[in-house]
Amino acid sequence: MKAPPGRRGTPTPGRRARGRNDRGRNDRGWNKSGWNDRDWNDRGVSMLEFAGFLPILLVIGMAAVQLGLIGYGVNQAGTAARAAARVASQDGDGTAAGTAAVSTWLAPQVSATMGPDTTTATVTVHVPAVIPLFGGWDVSRHATMPTDH
Repeated sequence: MKAPPGRRGTPTPGRRARGRNDRGRNDRGWNKSGWNDRDWNDRGVSMLEFAGFLPILLVIGMAAVQLGLIGYGVNQAGTAARAAARVASQDGDGTAAGTAAVSTWLAPQVSATMGPDTTTATVTVHVPAVIPLFGGWDVSRHATMPTDH
């Protein structure tokens, strides 16, 4: 009895033999010793790429933290300036109120001047540097309130 067409040991036209590529090698790329021929020279490359890219990732992460600290310092300086101007406009100690409204590690410098119609407070804070190449930044904010008589 004859074998049906396409079953005589050669694949039918348009089909590849299972498990072998055009050159007679295994499609999976493994040789007799069990190693992948295509990946033998690529061993450890991904670790080297990661090690080379790691400093860049660290600098980007530290820059993101630094931007967050600067934003926090701006927010704290604005809050302290409003508090100092509000208290000083009512004949209170604006400097103490402004200093109390800021985190102490920002080293606030508060000045509140009371005028005949308005009271202005200025707060300057020092934001420390996360990246060692920079020395930190001074952030200053002003607030003006009407003077209550």
